[in-house]
Amino acid sequence: MTAFRDVVSSAPGGGLIQRLGPEAIPELMRLAADRRWGPEERKWGLLAEVGEIYGLRAEDGELIATATLTRYGDRLGAISMVLVDSRHERRGLGGRMMTHLIDVADGAVLALHATEFGRPLYERLGFVTTHQVTVYTGDYRAPGNAPVSRPASEADLPRIIALDEAAHGAARIRLLTRYFPFATQVRIAEDGRSYAAAWRNTDSTIIGPVVAEDVATAAALIDDVASRVSGPVRLEVSHPELDGLAAERGLGVAFTNVHMVRGGPLPGRRERVFTPVMLAL
Repeated sequence: MTAFRDVVSSAPGGGLIQRLGPEAIPELMRLAADRRWGPEERKWGLLAEVGEIYGLRAEDGELIATATLTRYGDRLGAISMVLVDSRHERRGLGGRMMTHLIDVADGAVLALHATEFGRPLYERLGFVTTHQVTVYTGDYRAPGNAPVSRPASEADLPRIIALDEAAHGAARIRLLTRYFPFATQVRIAEDGRSYAAAWRNTDSTIIGPVVAEDVATAAALIDDVASRVSGPVRLEVSHPELDGLAAERGLGVAFTNVHMVRGGPLPGRRERVFTPVMLAL
């Protein structure tokens, strides 16, 4: 059985679901704006490079629904950016897009982040909640401690890939190789056993991923990265142990969602994953 078949298919109820390339980013941004999401052009660009963006078009060719699958090896993937044009909602298009991604994943374990609005659909499709994620934003008040990390160089990339693979249970080589030049910062702990990074989105700098041996190291790495950021930061926290850090550093809760999986437990040392690259990955 071949994992992650790349197919174009007719969606139940009509319409053709097909793979989209970078040239569709303006249409994807329009669809996002329709749902009052930010434009996030850099984010869409990264997803187009490291993931598989699928779209459903109306008879006149207009893009009316989309969803993204990012594969990590053969047996693990992330689903994200599930969007349906507001003029076509409540017609089952989100379910059709999700069913398509589940089909092309061909039995792989799948993970996603869900709002309360989307959660019932995902539960009907067999996803189960693993934990809550709290998103914090604001101007970060770094304490000015001595750094525990240094800027990573290209020579550190193999080590970072290995650390990431141990934590996630999958070799995310394509993602991390592309993310290295995409990020505004990549830092590795002085002992070489943890790392953190950050990237600039439309209106804030997202700190992630943070992969660390323990909570104290994760907090110190976040301080290191945040102290070098000008303007608002965003933390997408999976560990309740970091909630106190966010509050101490002056961040406020923007929203919460839940992390869900389908097809079995996630592999790897998940207790070492403190923040993701982004909720979409």
